[in-house]
Formats: sequence, C-alpha cells, structure tokens
Amino acid sequence: MTPSIISVDWLKNHLDDEELIILDASQKSVQSDDVASTQNVRIPGARKFDLKNDFSQPKGMFPNTFPEIRTFENGCRKLGVNQSSKIVIYDNLGIYSSPRAWWMFRTFGHQSVSVLDGGLPAWINAGFETEITKNTTLDMGDFVASLNAFAVKNIDDIKANISTQNEWLIDARSPGRFNGTDPEPREGFLSGHIPNSINIPFKQVLNKGKLKTKNELLEIFKTIPNKDKPLIFSCGSGVTACIVYLAAEQVLDNSKSVYDGSWTEWATLNTKDLIV
Repeated sequence: MTPSIISVDWLKNHLDDEELIILDASQKSVQSDDVASTQNVRIPGARKFDLKNDFSQPKGMFPNTFPEIRTFENGCRKLGVNQSSKIVIYDNLGIYSSPRAWWMFRTFGHQSVSVLDGGLPAWINAGFETEITKNTTLDMGDFVASLNAFAVKNIDDIKANISTQNEWLIDARSPGRFNGTDPEPREGFLSGHIPNSINIPFKQVLNKGKLKTKNELLEIFKTIPNKDKPLIFSCGSGVTACIVYLAAEQVLDNSKSVYDGSWTEWATLNTKDLIV
C-alpha cells in the first residue's frame, strides 16, 4: 500500500511521474489559531481540492458534511484524477486539512494517496520551487469511487457505542473544549464531550506542522486503554479528527473510522447527553 505520509524530498524526486497528481487542500478559513504564512502560491502543477465547495454536501446541515459518492467521484474526475493516479495531498498549514482529503480518498476506495508531511511550508523551507496559483484546464479523469461505509460513523452509531463501548471514541479538540472550560469557536455551541470519549488533541501529534516520530506517537496513544478495539475519531466538524486518524495510522493497526458530524452535530442534537 502507498505510504500514508511522504516527505518533501520524496515528492521532489517523483515530480516527473506521469501518474502523479498533487492536490492542494488548503482552506481559506479554519477553526484554528494557526495562520498560513503563504497565500496564492502552490507546488508546481498542484490542483485545488476545494473541500468546502466541491467535496462536501452543499446542503448539509453541518460543516464539511461527507459528500455523496457521485459528488466526490465527479469532483475528482474534474480534477483529472484517474484510477491509476498516485495522489499527494498538502495544505498551507503543514498538516491541517490535507488529512481530511486523504481520508476521503481512502474511504472512497482509492488507496494510492499520501499526505505531504509539513505541507507547503516544508516544501518552501526546503528551497523547492513554487508558482503562483492559477486556473488551469484539465482533462477529465476516469476515477470511480467505491464507498467503504464502515469508515464513516453517524450519530446513531455514536449513541449505540456509548452503551456497548465496542469502539474507542477519540476527540481531537483542545483540552479546554473537551473539558468544557473553553468556549466552542462556533457561536451558540456548548463545549464538553461525548460520554466515554478520550481526548487526544490534534496539536499533540504534530511538531512544527509535521507528524511526530513513531516513538512519540506510540507514547501518545498509550492513553487508549485497550489497543484491540476499533477507533472512531471525532473533533468539531470532522477535519482535525483526520489528523489524529493519520497519526494513528502510523503506529496502530486497529480498524478506524470518523464520526463525520462530530461535536457540531452532537451538541446540536444531544444537549441532554453533554458531559462538561
């Protein structure tokens, strides 16, 4: 299987691969205090993966709602993605929104996909070439999506798991939001956490925009009591959950999924079941 994380040196050495497609999954606004130091530049040849507008349900009740299979398939084809494509995804915060796009490709059956460790900042810091972001005409690809429904959890799955505890629910939000001592960034939302969940903040698995070493990640994931259970990852709206998912993928063999509605859905529909 294609490595889930690759270095800027690897990417630099494979730029001439005809099957390579580079996707820029940077977002204009993020629910984070991090600010991108680079705007309107890209790795040469990168294509824009617009998570908000092209790869989420346009009429979804919650932010970043997982798209319908044909929405994702058609969006990928418009980007020129083929069944044979080798995809590398990055963003301009190092590692932030790129794991969400990576998880979506994996969930829709495309395994030849990797996240660029350190993203655009690491590429620039290595002294590699960039270009001004511009619109380009692309040939339609032949990508065919095949959904792994077990990789996406809904609110009923989470409710059932509170009782059965068959899976560990890992919350990637900050400790303050998880413990109910800091406000949620979205106005009107209470903070707190879903019963029986475990807090592993996404920033804890990162070091200057890159994933921490495997030894460091193993130490972090020691907070999970039983390593044999499947893992469900959650956050505010399903984006930073995928960062911790990606980190877990480096060191844990457990089956993994994402609670797509995450805290935004839970806090909206289950105020009686909040824990603060």
